[in-house]
Amino acid sequence: MPALICILIFFMIATPATAHGDEAHGSGFPWTFDPWIVVPLAMLAILYGVGIMRLAWRARRPGGMLIPALLYCGGMVTLAGALLSPLHWLGEHLFTFHMIEHEIVMAVSAPLIVLARPVGILLWGLPTAARQAVGSVMRSALIRGPWDWCTGATSSTILHGVAIWAWHAPVLFDAAVTNPTLHGLQHLSFLATAILFWWAIVWRSDYGASAWHLFATMIHTGVLGALIALAPHVLYIAQTHAAMTWELTPLEDQQLAGIIMWVPVGTIYAAAAMTMLALWIRRSSERKAQNV
Repeated sequence: MPALICILIFFMIATPATAHGDEAHGSGFPWTFDPWIVVPLAMLAILYGVGIMRLAWRARRPGGMLIPALLYCGGMVTLAGALLSPLHWLGEHLFTFHMIEHEIVMAVSAPLIVLARPVGILLWGLPTAARQAVGSVMRSALIRGPWDWCTGATSSTILHGVAIWAWHAPVLFDAAVTNPTLHGLQHLSFLATAILFWWAIVWRSDYGASAWHLFATMIHTGVLGALIALAPHVLYIAQTHAAMTWELTPLEDQQLAGIIMWVPVGTIYAAAAMTMLALWIRRSSERKAQNV
């Protein structure tokens, strides 16, 4: 955890580059400094670090927290890398890298954070009074009801799918590229709905249902990726306008972005679905053995 905090501090002091679109950038591949990203990430890192130290002090076997801590660190580091590293700057110039950035957020960072189940540890990072107050609010019907609905397998799959398809409408995607506020909302909606989706898949649904919803997500994102890759003309004008600088035509840039959504990301969803199917088959076999 200290390493994660050091990384985040490095992000904060690295070369500022908050520009979007045609705004000036520094030379090379600059890091992005955006307080709306850096501050929340740093706060989450600090809260988690304090929380896990407090729980480790109380626990008889603190080694049991190692794997969740590694998963959380992996999720946060990949999230920070996608949003703050030169990958973000490249994503403002090439659709291909922008797609990579989004897929890291949704298909790598989100599941790692969800697997870590960090909510309890984050609460322990708060002062006692604040922890009790936040915990009470989280247990209230006002929060619990919407949370249970949003993390249902069907509802979370729909929410995540709507976010993906809506933001990849050319008019909205190009608007996000040129408008920092919309760009931030785009990233937030991708991350938030991805966390809801993966929470439903990992913690709320049985293995069979999880496999089904993963396959459904793989199919609809694959269809979207194919539509982008196989489009006969450029759909994303603002996003691909700088492609010639990188020795790509705008159409080639768009095709590469679509292929990334179509094939590599589809492979991640397929692998997760196959894992859930294997677990479902094993559990079914164990139940049959117990009934014999």
